[in-house]
Amino acid sequence: MGLSGGGTAEFTGRTGQILDRLNRLYPALIDLSLGRLEALLARLGHPEERLPPVIHVAGTNGKGSTCATLRAIGEAAGWRVHVMTSPHLIDVRERFRLAGKLVSEDELIAVLEEIERVNDGAPITVFEVLTAAGFLLFSRSPAELAVIEVGLGGRFDATNVLRSPAACAITPVSMDHEAFLGRTIGAIAREKAGIMKPGIPVVCGRQMAEAEAVFAENAAVSGVSLRLYGQDWRIETRADGLWFEDAGGGLDLPLPSLPGAHQAENAGLAVAALRASGLEIPAAGWGGIGRVEWPARLQRLHGRLAAMLPGGWELWLDGGHNPGAGEALARQTAAWADRPLVLIAGMKQTKDASGFLRPLLERAETAYAVAEPDQHLALTVEEIVVSGDGRVQPGPTVAEALTRIREQADLPGAVPGRVLICGSLYLAGVVLRNDGWEPV
Repeated sequence: MGLSGGGTAEFTGRTGQILDRLNRLYPALIDLSLGRLEALLARLGHPEERLPPVIHVAGTNGKGSTCATLRAIGEAAGWRVHVMTSPHLIDVRERFRLAGKLVSEDELIAVLEEIERVNDGAPITVFEVLTAAGFLLFSRSPAELAVIEVGLGGRFDATNVLRSPAACAITPVSMDHEAFLGRTIGAIAREKAGIMKPGIPVVCGRQMAEAEAVFAENAAVSGVSLRLYGQDWRIETRADGLWFEDAGGGLDLPLPSLPGAHQAENAGLAVAALRASGLEIPAAGWGGIGRVEWPARLQRLHGRLAAMLPGGWELWLDGGHNPGAGEALARQTAAWADRPLVLIAGMKQTKDASGFLRPLLERAETAYAVAEPDQHLALTVEEIVVSGDGRVQPGPTVAEALTRIREQADLPGAVPGRVLICGSLYLAGVVLRNDGWEPV
């Protein structure tokens, strides 16, 4: 299991040496509880209580895109914005944006060494250490907004030591991490609802009826102002932009820069959360929706791997990995009907490969199963093939699958197509590294 939030890449360099030492202090990579981190934060002087206004983001699908949109809106408004997300794809520094810039390696190492010294050998998980590092970094640098993404679940996630965020946002809930969160939508929603706190507004994205009922019940018990998609706020895609509306009135917004119909709802959730927070958003901020960047979310690749395809072909990457993400990607591929779709899928162990692949295979002309040699906890190619119900063939690696696609494309009558690599953020991290992408 990754670090809940864990990394999709190995920890390397001096940062990795510190995290490897800390990783030996506790036998479990994931242990959902708050006591260890609360004790550490107390010894650090409670940096989590000295943050700028926080938007706390939980949910299953769309958390990262929602966080990226919140950041883009804030920065377009002229604000300094801190962002803590997980997991990382290539470099652990991706988890921390400090007033708009990736934290430097020296800054992160200094904070990790401080935490290691103060922790003094006490049991602690690496994700808890990284969460404490984010709070320390953010407490020491002025900003107008902090965006904090939940790592896993909500109720006992390390980020839930936050007591008074300005607002909370919950993205759509889907089946994922069942071993930790429960095996029904209702059970998973109850864990996500754990971020609700008395008096703090909570905004929900589109939810299944079972999840929505759980959120409404928890809000009533907790004394929370709950704003539901479709009831308290709505977002509509028009030819030239988005139309958002809530109790505060309507807003004309730009179309999202992130591709995919689902990104309109992620943008709407970000807007609804900021409106609920009570923060005064300068009008220029809403333009940030048209300038969001977020890797491995329907990202078009143009590097070394893309160069392996014939002219006219497109190579896309998405880290979606659960049934809800599969449905969202399938809706996007329906809009790609102008050319053939080839699927390259690699997945993580414990994920519902059949549930993820089923809607996508209805759209794909050809599908390959892959497992990269350095892909952490990769599901075997054979298991993915079985999950594909006879419609998936072995890659068995991305490079080999792309070579086979090129060979087929050279046959008479072949037309340029699109290739979508998907199924795992671990795979996405390997693909981005091999394509030559670097975080900025």
